[in-house]
Amino acid sequence: MFLRQILPSVLFGLMGTAAFADTLYFSAIPDEDASALVARFTKVADYLEAQLGVDVEFVPVKSYPAAVTAFTNDQVQLAWFGGLTSVQARLANPGAQSIAQGKEDPTFISYLIANTSTGLEPSADFPMAARTMTFTFGAKTSTSGRLMPEFYIREATGLPPEDFFGDVGFSGDHSQTLRLVASGAYQLGVLNYTVYDKALAEKSPETETAKVIWQTPPYPDYNWVIRGDVDARFGEGFTQKVQAALIGMTDPDLLASFPREAFIPAQNSDFDAIETTAKALGLLE
Repeated sequence: MFLRQILPSVLFGLMGTAAFADTLYFSAIPDEDASALVARFTKVADYLEAQLGVDVEFVPVKSYPAAVTAFTNDQVQLAWFGGLTSVQARLANPGAQSIAQGKEDPTFISYLIANTSTGLEPSADFPMAARTMTFTFGAKTSTSGRLMPEFYIREATGLPPEDFFGDVGFSGDHSQTLRLVASGAYQLGVLNYTVYDKALAEKSPETETAKVIWQTPPYPDYNWVIRGDVDARFGEGFTQKVQAALIGMTDPDLLASFPREAFIPAQNSDFDAIETTAKALGLLE
């Protein structure tokens, strides 16, 4: 198990491309702490290996752009991306396909959280009283931690975030956003609802001082993307086989690690709105 976790990291740093047709490498955007990701996705690798009949290895990466780069450089052939990173990966790799998404992902939402010291209360309306307060996004290319929240903040306020808030930062991931707001390092922040709800269910102390005060309207988000050349490397119909394995994932423990109720089919066109919004905000050419 140690080698299963460490070897892909070594390969990621050393190899130019992954040329081993007997091993499927996959990765995921680092939306939580690295240790949590390895625990989550090593179990997924074991499941996929049993279903697909090929060796499967999880390759951890350190940033959202690194996940896209690993996919483009063929260091991984399958990836669990957010909406924006999935679009970036597919645009850079013609033939790549979105093949599955969580049952919840077509109607994903983000939470705006505030430190209790702000005095801001939950509301269905965007809190205009937050003007000039300090604020943090997650990663710069996160769909739920930056792209769609920024879209809706602009829609609600008529201003870009840097003109509405007093100071705008980027935490890097959803878990860190929660910690920074809870500690008071930033007064407000946005993160994806699954991370906050999980922390709440686990009675994380951060949820005592960082409270949800507003949520975005729904939008499409996370999805599995596979390279377009996998059938030529692993055999005809391999793409469909991987899709079936993901959709057929029913183990509650595996699904809870995402966390998702189930996986459903996805296709590239499901994320057209993400591409349109990213281009409007200047995040895609």
